[in-house]
Amino acid sequence: MAVGPHVPHSPHQERSHTVTPAELEGVFHMPMSRARFLTPREVADLLRVSSMTVYRLIKSGDLRAVRVGKAYRILEDDVDAYLADRFTQAG
Repeated sequence: MAVGPHVPHSPHQERSHTVTPAELEGVFHMPMSRARFLTPREVADLLRVSSMTVYRLIKSGDLRAVRVGKAYRILEDDVDAYLADRFTQAG
């Protein structure tokens, strides 16, 4: 019986690339020592919405997030950018 190369059955089985701090600095445009990451629950509390709303914003691409294992982390600056993009002036 011949055995061929291993083909992963799902993307979760593929070997992932470890991102270096230098690569992250290029993505986030700031030194990583100064970056503050929030959990979806913390973002939800900050925005006074449900956690599910935060997950929907992440999934739709409206709110940037980093996947760490099975959890998400959101840069505080990305929350600020999300709010700034949606800010409307009363008038």
